[in-house]
Parts: sequence; C-alpha cells; structure tokens
Amino acid sequence: MPAIRLLTLLLGLLLGYGAGRWISVAQHVEAPSSFLNIISLMLAGVMLAVLLAPRAERLGARFIETLEHWYEQLSPRTVTAATLALVVSLVVSVLLGNLLGGVPYYRWWWNPLITLVLAGFFVPFAVRNADTFGVIAPTPVRRRSGGKILDSNVVIDGRIVELARTGLLEGELIVPAFVLREVQLLSDHGDPQKRMRGKRGLSVLEELRQVVTLRVDDWDAPELSMTDDKLVRLARETCSKLISNDTNLAKVARLYGVTVVNLNEAAVALRPQLQVGDALTVTITKNGQQAGQGIGYLEDGTMLVVEEGAKHKNRSVRVVVLNNVQTNMGRMIFARAEPQSKDAPRENGKDRQPDVTDPTPARS
Repeated sequence: MPAIRLLTLLLGLLLGYGAGRWISVAQHVEAPSSFLNIISLMLAGVMLAVLLAPRAERLGARFIETLEHWYEQLSPRTVTAATLALVVSLVVSVLLGNLLGGVPYYRWWWNPLITLVLAGFFVPFAVRNADTFGVIAPTPVRRRSGGKILDSNVVIDGRIVELARTGLLEGELIVPAFVLREVQLLSDHGDPQKRMRGKRGLSVLEELRQVVTLRVDDWDAPELSMTDDKLVRLARETCSKLISNDTNLAKVARLYGVTVVNLNEAAVALRPQLQVGDALTVTITKNGQQAGQGIGYLEDGTMLVVEEGAKHKNRSVRVVVLNNVQTNMGRMIFARAEPQSKDAPRENGKDRQPDVTDPTPARS
C-alpha cells in the first residue's frame, strides 16, 4: 500500500534526523560537521526504510485486513454493551476518586488505574451478556445472503424452467416483489401481445416453484425509480447472483461487482462446436448475399452459408464445414455442398439400359 510505504520512508527520515541531532549534542560536534552527520544519517534512514518498506507493507496490509474482518463481525448489541460498560466504569471511577480523595496516601494516578480495573471487569462481562441489551439495540433483520435473483425478462423467456430441471441451478431462486409486480402489470396490459407475455411469465413462475426452491422477496427501494437499479442494489446487499438477459444491465451490474448469469450467453457457449471437415445435413431456405450462395440454419439457430447452395433451395443437402467464424452477431458457419452421385437412376426410366442377363433370345 502506498500510504504504508510513504509512512515507512518518513519514519526512517525522522529516525535519521533524530540520531544525527543526538550525536551532535552528545559529542558537542561543531555546526558544519553536525550538519553533515544529520544529512548522512537521514540518507541512511531513508535507505533502510526502502529495504524494510515491502515487509512493513505486507504487515500493515495484514493488520488492516484483520481489523476490517473484526469490524465486520461486530454486532450492534456488542457495541452497545461495551459502551455502557465503559460509561459505568467511568462513573464508578469518579465516585471512588471523590471518596478516596481524603486518604493521605491517595495519588492522582489512582483514577486512571481504577478506571482500567473497572473497565477490565465490566466490559468483558457486558460483551458476554450482550443479548441482555437487545431492548436498547435490537439486532436488525439480516437478509439471507446468496441465491440467484431473477429478472423479468428471464421469467418471461421461459428457458429458466428447463435449465432448473437439469439441476444446473443450485441454491435458492429469488423473485423480488417489484419484478413480480412488473410481470403482473404486463398480464393485465391492454396490448394483447404484452398481456400474453405477462401471463406466460406468471405460468413460468408457477412451474418453476414446483421444480426448485423459489422465494418471493418483498424488498423494495422506493427512492429508486428504475427496476435495473433496484436489481443491482438488491444483488449487492444480499451478495446474490443476478440472472438476466439484458446485456446493458449485465455490464452495469458487473461494474458494481455483481455476478451476472446471462442465459443467451450460456446458450451460445453450449452450442456444439463444428470443426472443419465435419459433414451434416441442412435445408437451404434462401439465397445468400453472394451469387450462388445458399443459407440454412441449424437447430439452435446458427446460420450456415453454403457455397453453390442456391440451386438446392428448399431442399435438404449434405454439406461439409469449411470454416467456423465467431462474430459480434453470433456464430457463422461456411460450408460447401457435397457433389451428388452420378450413379443415381434417372426419373421416368429415361436412358434405361437393357438387362444383359435377360435369358430371352432376340428375334432374328
């Protein structure tokens, strides 16, 4: 840490200056020599600090980490109990100081000593019995951490149900109350298309509740108007993951340190990887941009560009993979159609050769 390193260098500089001043005074060194001694010892202190700075930095970072961990473990009841114990110790110390003030052998340093003794007794006792102070400082309800928060677009999408059935979604799934209200408003919308999406989302939640553990969290932040802001804050406060298909929301959430699971990205990652030379059968549905090219689609929606495939439009053809390209819009596969066999029989019996094994003799 730069602050610890700078503090170490400053400490070495001060120690060198102090040592130089002490030698000058103790040895009664004259002014020019005294100045040179101080400068030399200050340089020596800085060089020593440079050597010790990395170790001091590691020790300082470890101490700060331990202090932060201890601070995070503190509860309001423990702090309240320790504070009240210190107050009682100070009050009792002042009372005892007034009573013992008339004793002939009483000294002033008795007051801090009595305070330390009383604090050593009252503070540990109060901390061990911190639950007794619950009326003064009730423990706030801690939200359960972990789990996976569902966005409305994932609920309406519906693929989350099949993914949950596979067992890949471990832990608890959380539907915030504001997301549930958003889906409900869609189901009551005047637009038939939006109403259908909302009803589909409610049906998905009902199916999901029967497959995995689904909890509706009534958390809300009225001061935030955007649903995306509420999702990010809830995920941060509960240390939960966020499941969403919104790319922009995923980018913002990751900037805040939230782990985002995007079903679209997962679907792309799970697509079968076709290698150069692999053969497959595809239906050519339309012409490509280049002359003679045909376009087909795999079952997962991947576009396949077939050279000389336009002549096979609306037919299934066997192709060989030539290249596999990953673009911003998705994955594209380039292939060429396998040549058709020339030994295939002609239609309607055209060009049919006579059977040379026919035993019937030819007429003369």
